Amino acid sequence: MQFSLNTIIIKPEKNLPINNTVILLHGYGGDGKDISMLALNWRRFLPNTVFLCPDGHEICSINPSGFQWFDLTRDDPKHILQESIKAEKKLIKFIEEVKKNFNLVSSKICLSGFSQGCMLSINLGLTGQENYACIVGFSGKIIDKEDLLKRKKSNSKFLLIHGDLDAVVSSTSLLEAKDFLIRNNVSIRTRMIKGCGHHIPAEASSLALSFIKENITN
Repeated sequence: MQFSLNTIIIKPEKNLPINNTVILLHGYGGDGKDISMLALNWRRFLPNTVFLCPDGHEICSINPSGFQWFDLTRDDPKHILQESIKAEKKLIKFIEEVKKNFNLVSSKICLSGFSQGCMLSINLGLTGQENYACIVGFSGKIIDKEDLLKRKKSNSKFLLIHGDLDAVVSSTSLLEAKDFLIRNNVSIRTRMIKGCGHHIPAEASSLALSFIKENITN
């Protein structure tokens, strides 16, 4: 099975049929292996789900052992937006490959991501032609509200989780994203986790799993 992005694939145990997929997008400087730890915790609760954890399409500018979805070495919003849209196109191609390989439609796909991966999951969840089963984001933000509003086509259900002590992506980003989604009639749940920095604690993993179980059928 070949995809355009190098991908860790975690299939259902006991060769059970695949009815759904959860695509997990890592953060800046990470890789598919990092974020696959979530899949290893979730898989026994989602028995008919294949988990896909792709590497970003670029070597990370500041961590050559990891990957990035878009460059962050230039503090230029226009550059970041342009690069993030390039990443979206790579991921749209990847998602189409996933659909074809596993005979799935968008409503059987959950997109989830951490930090940069969350940012892209938000964009993909609102700009696709069809709704996804759900979008789950950890410690991210909306890259460019004006651009996203112009391109918005769909209304996937969202869960966004953030730590109140996040020193990398400000926790105010969660409130701004919530406001944007509510104003645009998107179903959104949020959770601010006390005492949490820029990572995914057990509480966040548990909340995400419950939300995914609500929104995909095995």
